[in-house]
Amino acid sequence: MHPTTAVGVREILRHVYLEAWPKEGPIAQPAPDPSAWTSARLRTVKTVHTVAWGFFVASIVAVPVAAWLRRFDWALIFAGVVLGEVLVLAFNRLQCPLTSIAARYTTDRRPNFDIFLPEWLARRNKEIFGTLYVLGLVFALARWKGWVG
Repeated sequence: MHPTTAVGVREILRHVYLEAWPKEGPIAQPAPDPSAWTSARLRTVKTVHTVAWGFFVASIVAVPVAAWLRRFDWALIFAGVVLGEVLVLAFNRLQCPLTSIAARYTTDRRPNFDIFLPEWLARRNKEIFGTLYVLGLVFALARWKGWVG
């Protein structure tokens, strides 16, 4: 679909749904509050972002755990999953694509405006979990090579 078509359809639906909503009659109801929709959409994006974050954190933790269990095949899979996310971040100016989506629904730009994390953790997320990922990879390599018991 052409982008201008999508905008046109969106505007038509907005007009029909919000501005042409019946003011009286058997189905008369107050028009939906657009800010409530915006808030619900932001909560949805934040929830999806938090679940995705949890998945990647679990994958980061799973790399050294799998290596400890000598399941190097699983360690490689988990490391590859995280590497995929690292590449997505690298090609998106070191920002999750969900951040751009969340930004459409709020003017808030605190570090955790797009995810259900404490502000201090959202601010230091890449440093903390990037370090854990690298350390997990080093441990997995050392375990695989036999340098660590």
